[in-house]
Amino acid sequence: MTYFVSLLLMALIMGLIAVASNPTPYFAALGLMVAAGVGCGVLIGSGGPFLSLVLFLIYLGGMLVVFAYSAALAAEPFPEAWGSRSVVGYVLVYLLGVVLMGGLFWGGWHEGSWAAIDELKEFSVLRGDVGGVAMMYSFGGMMLVICAWVLLLTLLVVLELTRGLSRGTLRAV
Repeated sequence: MTYFVSLLLMALIMGLIAVASNPTPYFAALGLMVAAGVGCGVLIGSGGPFLSLVLFLIYLGGMLVVFAYSAALAAEPFPEAWGSRSVVGYVLVYLLGVVLMGGLFWGGWHEGSWAAIDELKEFSVLRGDVGGVAMMYSFGGMMLVICAWVLLLTLLVVLELTRGLSRGTLRAV
């Protein structure tokens, strides 16, 4: 299981590099979907299947639709592909940064931290992630309201940035 979660973590890093390195929204959306799916797989490997399912459905169901809509507004006639020189340069720079930071923080801290949530108590009636979601809703209600407002603000900012100089839906392409 440790090797599988390590493989998922490496795939998560590669997905995040794919999002960060590609200036074209179409290919960055593919990297974003890979990163979200693999991140949910890491959560499942750590013992949080309910939280992973909720995150996957909300993220890919809501935010990716907004991302696809904004990418459609910022359509480019000739998008840069994965083999482009600038994209390969960005990927190499980000991989070098990940390797350097990994070498800086390498020290065996990860060996004892691979315990799943349900392994912490012997005879637990509730799953750990379900209890955490209940605590978030009961004590973190105001934080959820703030997060909803931040997501709405992010939606408006993204749509305003991708609009550019066009004046509505009837524009010259």
